[in-house]
Order: sequence, then structure tokens, then C-alpha cells
Amino acid sequence: MRLRTQIIGACNLFHTNPHQLAVPATQIGQAMADVATIGLIQERSLRHHETLIDQLQTALNNRIIVEQAKGVLAERRNITPAQAFDVLRAYARHHHRLTDLATHVIDGTITATELLKTTSTSAQ
Repeated sequence: MRLRTQIIGACNLFHTNPHQLAVPATQIGQAMADVATIGLIQERSLRHHETLIDQLQTALNNRIIVEQAKGVLAERRNITPAQAFDVLRAYARHHHRLTDLATHVIDGTITATELLKTTSTSAQ
């Protein structure tokens, strides 16, 4: 079972008679193997696309959370969104994943004051 140069798998034909299979039987076997190959290729392609969609959705969700945290931090400390992102990134480098930190900022578990205090002392 192959598609161009890519080997997908193998298909065996067995017969109860010890002699060679007849040509029609081998042609039917090859046709069945070709159909199975197409099905396997389609399934792999579908699985790959589903994985890619999940990864992109996760990235989008994480981006939204980080953007919200930037807004919270920028508003609370009267700084620009770019400065807020720098603060988040600097703090995350030593304490949390960026998305986890952003979630903590949004829910108030980590305050803007705490972030700025920690990042300013670690910069010294």
C-alpha cells in the first residue's frame, strides 16, 4: 500500500490452495488495497488538520487572554499596552507561563502593583 513514494502499509492476500492466486483475484486485491490506502491517507490528513485547528484555537485563546491582561495592567498603572506587555513578559520569564500569568492578572490573583514591584526589583 503506497501513494507515490510514500509507503502507507501492507496488505496480504491468503488462499487455501497452495498454488499462485489467479490474476482476477490479485487485481481485486490491489483495488481493495488502493481503496484502503486512500482511506488511510484521508484519515491522516483529517487528523493533521484537526490537530492544527486545535493548536491555532489555543493560540488565539491565549492571545486574547494576554491582550486582556495588557489592558488591565495598562489601565491600572496608567502605562501603554506595549509597556504592560513588557512587564508581563519580564515577570513571566521568572515566575509563570505568560498565559497563566495573564489569567492571574485578569482574575486579580496577581495585582498590577505586585507585578511592577517584582519586575522593577529584578531589573536592578
